[in-house]
Amino acid sequence: MTAARRPNRGPKAAAHNRAALIAAAREAFATAGYDAPLTEVARAAGVGQGSLYRHFPDRVSLALAVFEGSIAELESLAAKPGTTLDEVLALVTEQAVAQTTFVTMVSLPPQPDPRILAVRDRLARLLESGLAEAQRAGRVRAEVSTDDLVLAVGMLALMLTEVPADERTRTAERIWRMLRHGIET
Repeated sequence: MTAARRPNRGPKAAAHNRAALIAAAREAFATAGYDAPLTEVARAAGVGQGSLYRHFPDRVSLALAVFEGSIAELESLAAKPGTTLDEVLALVTEQAVAQTTFVTMVSLPPQPDPRILAVRDRLARLLESGLAEAQRAGRVRAEVSTDDLVLAVGMLALMLTEVPADERTRTAERIWRMLRHGIET
């Protein structure tokens, strides 16, 4: 027996379909990584592939939509007066534990897609101001660069993709404990 086909609600369903696709992709990326099958994303969202590609013409567009909230959350934190580099890195780490795909995508060696590079630049700007303050305060070595921090975040996220979800928080804490020996004074 086949499932009953839902009636096509046309343009009225666009916002709902987009939100459903983003939610389904967030789940798929969290469980299967960046290469999660897009057919499964569409199926989980309850839409056809045509709807998926109308909203998101490629995988990068979908991934960026999924993770826009994460980068906006980081920007909001960094914009608060008195926010420290440690606070920004703690939120990046929290996001890496929950969404390894996002942090890996924007922090590892350059991707050819300018949209990913733009998000990476946003992440670097967030880390840059906190780094400068930490260096002025003598908490971080002068030779540590923003690129070093982006690389450290990428290494963290890449490692977290290799451990079970229930071990990610503990693993992230261990990684930062080791990395801090290399960046702190």
